[in-house]
Amino acid sequence: MWTSGRMSNAKNLFGLGVSLYFWGLMDLTTTVLSGSARPLTEGQEDNLSDKLHQRMKRSWVWNQFFVLEEYTGTDPLYVGKLHSDMDRGDGSIKYILSGEGAGIVFTIDDTTGDIHAIQRLDREERSQYTLRAQALDRRTGRPMEPESEFIIKIQDINDNEPKFLDGPYVASVPEMSPVGTSVIQVTATDADDPTYGNSARVVYSILQGQPYFSVDSRTEHYQMSVLESAPISSTVGRVVAKDLDEGINAEMKYSLVDGDGLDVFDINTDPNYQVGIITVRKPLSFESKKSYTLKVEGANPHLEMRFLNLGPFRDTTTVHISVEDVDEPPVFESSIYFVEVPEDVEIGTTIQIISAKDPDVTNNSIRYSIDRSSDPGRFFYVDITSGALMTARPLDREDISWHNITVLAMELNNPSQVGSVSVTVKVLDVNDNAPEFARFYEAFVCENAKAGQLIQTVSAIDRDDPQEGQHFYYSLAPEAANNPNFTLRDNQDNTAWILTRRSGFRQNEQSTFYLPILISDNGRPVLSSTGTLTVHVCSCDQEGVVMSCNAEAYVLPVSLSRGALIAILACIFVLLVLVLLILSMRRQRKQPYIIDEEENIHENIVRYDDEGGGEEDTEAFDIAAMWNPREAQLVVKNRQDMLPEIESLSRYVPQACIMDNNVHNYVLAKLYEADMDLWAPPFDSLQTYMFEGNGSVAESLSSLQSVTTDSDQSYDYLTDWGPRFKKLAEMYGATDSSGVLW
Repeated sequence: MWTSGRMSNAKNLFGLGVSLYFWGLMDLTTTVLSGSARPLTEGQEDNLSDKLHQRMKRSWVWNQFFVLEEYTGTDPLYVGKLHSDMDRGDGSIKYILSGEGAGIVFTIDDTTGDIHAIQRLDREERSQYTLRAQALDRRTGRPMEPESEFIIKIQDINDNEPKFLDGPYVASVPEMSPVGTSVIQVTATDADDPTYGNSARVVYSILQGQPYFSVDSRTEHYQMSVLESAPISSTVGRVVAKDLDEGINAEMKYSLVDGDGLDVFDINTDPNYQVGIITVRKPLSFESKKSYTLKVEGANPHLEMRFLNLGPFRDTTTVHISVEDVDEPPVFESSIYFVEVPEDVEIGTTIQIISAKDPDVTNNSIRYSIDRSSDPGRFFYVDITSGALMTARPLDREDISWHNITVLAMELNNPSQVGSVSVTVKVLDVNDNAPEFARFYEAFVCENAKAGQLIQTVSAIDRDDPQEGQHFYYSLAPEAANNPNFTLRDNQDNTAWILTRRSGFRQNEQSTFYLPILISDNGRPVLSSTGTLTVHVCSCDQEGVVMSCNAEAYVLPVSLSRGALIAILACIFVLLVLVLLILSMRRQRKQPYIIDEEENIHENIVRYDDEGGGEEDTEAFDIAAMWNPREAQLVVKNRQDMLPEIESLSRYVPQACIMDNNVHNYVLAKLYEADMDLWAPPFDSLQTYMFEGNGSVAESLSSLQSVTTDSDQSYDYLTDWGPRFKKLAEMYGATDSSGVLW
């Protein structure tokens, strides 16, 4: 197998390290030190010869050498060394070199395999040579190795100066142009290798023209920047190509022709100002890529064939776009999470790890929480640091089978940056509910029913939802397994029939039976419950129509419709109303006509302590006593607190009329007592009676028959009523011109 190596030669390296490029594994016969190769001694090679012959595969692959250009030494420039695994160092192997520059530019020692360059090399003239090597048996000429091809590359040194190929340049700029206005773009090229070191790197500077003009030291290229949060189609910047023509001949069309941002940015031509507008095509990320380079071409779309030889009518420029960092909210590893959890999961069980990170280079710490508006029942909890989503309350699929919660991720150092993700939790069913009757069942059996007669069909429901579907099993409860009255038949379709086991049911013997029924499901574990069927014994006609039962409130005759029932109830209600009305009328007829004290305001006699009526006197007579003459006499005899005070109208009342059995005489008697009482206040409240006071010298006090004006009314009689009416006499009595009352 072919191998290669390099010998150290300080005078050939011009103070620079020489790099060795080996493809594959390192050969055992070469020791590499600081970029140079040192051959092993003959004894060392003999000790390794056995190991070399024992290998079934080649130790390493060689196919490339490097040599520095512009070598000026007097000795041949060492390039590298070829070596075959078949070479034992005894000179039996002969090395042959052929190909580009073999024997002219490069020579080989046919015994050692050392390759030297015997001419000065110039990378700018030729950058590499392709040669072929062959190892032959020196005695027989038989090839010991198949012919192999390898390349010698010429390494660049900075031996070329940059040049302006298109100069001299002429440019113009309008006066009063703002600072930063682009004047012209100049381009210099360097023949050195741009991929090796800084030999081809061009740096620009202005020797004359400061301080009015400046040049970008690295390029005259466009420099733009854009925020990583810039939306799609947002403008990044503008480029413009100058054209001395006018009108249609100055129209420009811009396009992106090269660069690493062709799929990230677009360019459009503004037809009004003939500028190229660069826009965002895809979302940007400062963390993924911080800058892009675009090669923009501006070309005239309208060309005249006669001037094509003056072209090309196009030019290019380079645009560097820097992506600026923006503080972004945390981003979750997944855009949505879907979790399935059984409903019997223990509280505190971790059901999902929610992970988010800060996309910024600062990589701030994240704190997790749950948006409580998405989990009002607080069924879940998330660990603040790890993002572990756990159960906080028992789950019940039959109550809530789906939970849609929102998990928040907040930057620790910037709480305003919050990211969110939706987590959908599906609660899986567990057989934790026993089946039960679909409704309350109440059946009836006729007294003339026969054995084996169907009286009820029952079904069940289960809140669980097994994947294989619901299936129920029915049987009589153990305590009713030997029931002599009824039996049960499971129909194997989630229903069961209740049948009579005998005939001869009698309502007067037992009117109601309670039949316990056991219902089981097909879950794991099996759950069951007991439901009770109530059976009433009823009397029926020959066709089995129920006539009457012990529980009429629950079972109605089949022939009685709902409309008939409503009509019957309405009639009963009307009859009740009529009866109550009649009873009320009869009661009102029998009730005596008794006037209530509070309502009979006209017959209350109130006593005051001063003339004209005062508030201190609130004692009144019970006028109801006047309707009973005997009570009136009793009141007169018991009233001892009244003594005659002044003369009153009673002096004109005949004494024979005092105790007459009528209201008229009663009132006169009371007036007489009041007049005889020296300490009794005047009874000057106005009362209305059935008749006016006959025999009174004041005649009627009523104003019903009085004249219409005060001037026609005479109050002279008030002077004859005594001192108690002195005030009224002064107010209403007649006086002469001297002021004397008369």
